[in-house]
Amino acid sequence: MKLSINVEDLGQIALGAFMLAVPVSFSEEAWRMSETLPALNLLLVFMLSLLFLSIYAHYSVFQGNIENRTTVFFMRILIAYSITIVVVGLVLLSLNKLPMLEDPITAFKRLILIAMPASMGAIVVDGFDKE
Repeated sequence: MKLSINVEDLGQIALGAFMLAVPVSFSEEAWRMSETLPALNLLLVFMLSLLFLSIYAHYSVFQGNIENRTTVFFMRILIAYSITIVVVGLVLLSLNKLPMLEDPITAFKRLILIAMPASMGAIVVDGFDKE
């Protein structure tokens, strides 16, 4: 098991995020939901994303062994989620569905909402080549 994140890992995370960000980003349902989703529900979506990222990374990427690698574990979650947000943002921007200047709250909600499935794609693809 590698103790650091290399360029290959970053590419896998970005590719996995892209694979699930694209179909969800094209969904008008996701666009509309992001306009009406209450803040508490958005927080729940965010927390669920981090929870399932952590569970998958713990058991698949780290194979249940994070005892002496908690910093690396948390950094991997943070990096995976951050890359996911960037990928989702780029996809939404390319579709002209990221209204950062006109409606930043809706833009933020879209990022978080679409990052939920995209982050799972990111961590799953990242975990493919682990031993």
